[in-house]
Amino acid sequence: MSNALNITAKLWEMANKLRGTMDASEYKNYILPFMFYRYLSENQSEYLKNNGLEDFYVLKKEDKEEKEEYCQEISKGIGYVIEPAYSWHELVSKIESHKVKASDFQDMFDLFSKNAKRNPEANFENVFSDVNLGDTRLGSSTNERAKALNDIVLMINDFNFKDDLGHNILGDVYEYLIGQFAANAGKKGGEFYTPHEISQVLARLATVNTKQTGEQFRVYDPTMGSGSLLLTVQKELPNGGNVEGSVDFYGQELNTTTFNLARMNLMMHGVKHLNMHLRRGDTLDIDWPFAEKDGIQTPLKFDAVVANPPYSQNWDIRNVDREKDVRFKSFGVAPATKADYAFVLHGLYHLEKTGTMAIVLPHGVLFRGASEGKIRKNIIDNNLLDCVIGLPANLFYGTSIPTCVLVFKGREARGANKDILFIDASNEFEKGKNQNKLSQDNINKILTAYCDRKDMDKYAHVADLHEIKQNDYNLNIPRYVDTFEEQPVVPLSQLARELTEVNQDIESTTKELFKLMSELQGTAPEAQAELEQFIKIMSK
Repeated sequence: MSNALNITAKLWEMANKLRGTMDASEYKNYILPFMFYRYLSENQSEYLKNNGLEDFYVLKKEDKEEKEEYCQEISKGIGYVIEPAYSWHELVSKIESHKVKASDFQDMFDLFSKNAKRNPEANFENVFSDVNLGDTRLGSSTNERAKALNDIVLMINDFNFKDDLGHNILGDVYEYLIGQFAANAGKKGGEFYTPHEISQVLARLATVNTKQTGEQFRVYDPTMGSGSLLLTVQKELPNGGNVEGSVDFYGQELNTTTFNLARMNLMMHGVKHLNMHLRRGDTLDIDWPFAEKDGIQTPLKFDAVVANPPYSQNWDIRNVDREKDVRFKSFGVAPATKADYAFVLHGLYHLEKTGTMAIVLPHGVLFRGASEGKIRKNIIDNNLLDCVIGLPANLFYGTSIPTCVLVFKGREARGANKDILFIDASNEFEKGKNQNKLSQDNINKILTAYCDRKDMDKYAHVADLHEIKQNDYNLNIPRYVDTFEEQPVVPLSQLARELTEVNQDIESTTKELFKLMSELQGTAPEAQAELEQFIKIMSK
């Protein structure tokens, strides 16, 4: 991991030199796709080698029929095809020998998209659609832009993305870079990246009781951003979910650029396209994912649902009858200006009865009334809420507000348990210059409290349903976890001594002030009279 961090630091330093005046959140749309292209090319080369198809790279132009057969076979195996003239090795060779034309980059991406249509289920067609090769911030002329792209390629090629054991760490470097871009993009960073420590908390909560059964594990993130949270869930599974194909990843993302980042991120972490089910779309608008048979749609259910949705987002409840939506009709419809509970109910609708959901939300969901109060009551009465965790403020990119994690469990997972655990972790963090951070000790304490499920002084409390009802279903954490620290009693004699010392300091300072003022002289008779009057009033 240290090798990945070292490479990331060097790449980041070089990238900052190359990007000039371009915003970090926009420059990522160049450096990350080219890293991905290198990965795809090298992955294809390895596939060809392992399957005896290396002759593909030495085919002659006139061998069109044979080339077509190779393309079909490769596309079937890995989901895409990179033609010999546009392999990463060929691209670097052309740049180093000054044989690259300005149009070559566009031709390269166009041909990739064209070949991606051979296997539409793999969903590679528009993965490079956000690489704006004509952006004038890359250069004012075509040749200047080509040179900027050449520099990016050579920079990426300069690194050997292997650790000391020879394992490919390109995926780890890619993810670290996404984090760096998010940290430097300010508010925009929160739109595509959840800080790794928060991802760890959500992932560990969602997988804490998972056993290695040999069965397929399914995880879903309805607001997946760049996909890092999905990958963190895999790492927290027994044996790190390392059995190839043992985890199915499902995710939705509305932003096209971020959606493409997620596809790249999962692929570079070794997720095969057959296990990757990602959709660009509005999670709240139309329900997904589902299975369809004989025209009947059945919602897919998941072992783990994790999410860091946009907080208090507007959504349309006036022009769309949400009461008829099966996700919401049994619980209630979230208000038009705060879709937080809409994301919760969507996740619950897709949660397996033995599964766990962990979601980050603003504190308002714990106590706001009206329609949100009704939804909250219905969720609690249905025995789906398992835990409420208060987090410190200023942990996220784009917002400094304190947030909370809600943990839900399917009905079988909850069983006869009807209480709710409250954890107040809001005061335990490492303070940073621009952003606070959870340490591993902070994270471990949250998980220990969650697993132990017992009262901890000033940190955790288990509330039964009677206590929740007494509080009118208000889940505001201070109602359940008392963090008040009593001030030590100071003896009156000590207070008297301190007051005497303060009075003596005041008297001494006052004498010094009058001494200095007596030495002052007015520049005119009026000024002198004003000064004497001031000293007279102050000395009373």
